[in-house]
Amino acid sequence: MTVKVLILEDNPVARGFLCKVVHESLSDVSEITEVADLESARRELGYAAGNRAPVGPEPYQLILVDLELPDGSGLEMLRELSAYPATRIVTTLYADDEHLYPALQMGAHGYLLKEDRFEILVEELQKIVRGHPPLSPAIARRLLTHFRAGEQGSHSGPALPEAESLTQREADVLTYLSKGFTVKEIASLMGLKWFTVNDHIKAVYKKLYVSSQQA
Repeated sequence: MTVKVLILEDNPVARGFLCKVVHESLSDVSEITEVADLESARRELGYAAGNRAPVGPEPYQLILVDLELPDGSGLEMLRELSAYPATRIVTTLYADDEHLYPALQMGAHGYLLKEDRFEILVEELQKIVRGHPPLSPAIARRLLTHFRAGEQGSHSGPALPEAESLTQREADVLTYLSKGFTVKEIASLMGLKWFTVNDHIKAVYKKLYVSSQQA
């Protein structure tokens, strides 16, 4: 099955970069459509006023959404796409809690930092499309901070679901991820299978209790 992709990004250089990431990540891309604002995205998606379902064009399977747009926030688009049958991924420069958690709670399936290494973005996009948690290096650093602050009772960010403590293995995996290592590199460093590293990542994400149902 081929993949139809929509990229919502107002910066033309960033759009070009994301196109390269998509092509490198997926071998079965049939079409990539680029739009620069919410109005163009809504038009491309074929939404009618007040409708939550697309009308007209064939649905996209993958949608990349920037958060800062000329005519509003990408969070608006995520909210409108809550029932849309596509993998929805935020691509942004913001790695802080105030942007990360609302995006995940609005239904984003992934959260990628455009400043990350090309190789990291390719691997993260592949993982997200396959259903794995969204953990880029910058996000891993945020999660480490979150869990450590929670253990010390000093978290001062936005109200979040209470998180469990990390196991030592989970903390080690997060630490390596925060330094920019790929899953395969972490598996080699820790003497584990790559799918075991992915299992630890999934466990960390589950401990956050973050999902679109908590919006």
